[in-house]
Amino acid sequence: MRRAGLLGLLLTAALCGAPIRVWMGVPVYAASTLPKVVLSADTLAPRPIEQRTGETLTHDYAQAWQDLTDCLNSNRTDLLNDYFTGQAKHRFIQRIGEQRRIGLRTQYVDHGHRVKAVFYSADGGAMQLEDQVQLEVKIFDRDQLLFSETSAQKFLVLMTPGADRWYVRSLQSVPEETF
Repeated sequence: MRRAGLLGLLLTAALCGAPIRVWMGVPVYAASTLPKVVLSADTLAPRPIEQRTGETLTHDYAQAWQDLTDCLNSNRTDLLNDYFTGQAKHRFIQRIGEQRRIGLRTQYVDHGHRVKAVFYSADGGAMQLEDQVQLEVKIFDRDQLLFSETSAQKFLVLMTPGADRWYVRSLQSVPEETF
């Protein structure tokens, strides 16, 4: 009976897309809650990426985008705390404050990321990525749609490791012809 209750809870959370915590605090997420991120590290220099590092980085980058999507839509800066740091966090806090001040909100519909790792420091302290993302961007004034566009966008990303995850330190939009 107890096991059936836990399985029901897991199934309900998966269907709702909600994260839940189980055994010893390990997070379990429904697969559909995070954007799709495909990482390529074939030509990475000056050191190769380990499989586990690649898996963790991919998950953390996807989670960062999910958190960014949630915070821009709800105008809540506290949602940036887990996967953003440095300049990226500062810029998004400013953007959200400005949105809130003028009564706008931004909704991202994330259609996936093709990420190429281009630099991994010898000491493991930083990784630079090039991200090609399909985003649908909608801007609302309260509930009224003001703007909607779907486009391919490119970003240069700097991620740095922390004690238990990778953080987005810089996320810069770049012109199409740079990659």
